[in-house]
Amino acid sequence: MTLRLAEHRDLEAVVAIYNSTIASRMVTADTEPVTPEDRMEWFSGHTESRPLYVAEDENGNVAAWISFETFYGRPAYNKTAEVSIYIDEACRGKGVGSYLLQEALRIAPNLGIRSLMAFIFGHNKPSLKLFEKHGFAEWGLFPGIAEMDGKRYDLKILGRELS
Repeated sequence: MTLRLAEHRDLEAVVAIYNSTIASRMVTADTEPVTPEDRMEWFSGHTESRPLYVAEDENGNVAAWISFETFYGRPAYNKTAEVSIYIDEACRGKGVGSYLLQEALRIAPNLGIRSLMAFIFGHNKPSLKLFEKHGFAEWGLFPGIAEMDGKRYDLKILGRELS
């Protein structure tokens, strides 16, 4: 795996990986696939201090991505960021998530981030386990906040202080 900053040419692959998670109802609150046009503003909104990285496999294909996003948009939270990790279906369960989260933890302090947060559905046990393995703790819970297909789901906030 090679990690690099995302470029515009990666948008379609980033969106395809994102869309591959929708049907499971475990990763995103989107219930229908999105288009590259739908995600253009989000993609372009990444900055030098809150970047988007892609991970390429040995063939140069985008296999996963990491997003750092501003938390809550107020000055007092400038040293806090939300991290999101999305992995291509073919690469899941192979240690890619651990690699990406380790990289996120390595990169974050260089971005001026002191607190890193992740918003994860309560029933997404693999993601919860991954983040907990890397020192994240539950910082909050929104019980039953998401409704998909007539079912309600909890949203957990996991966080970690970086020093």
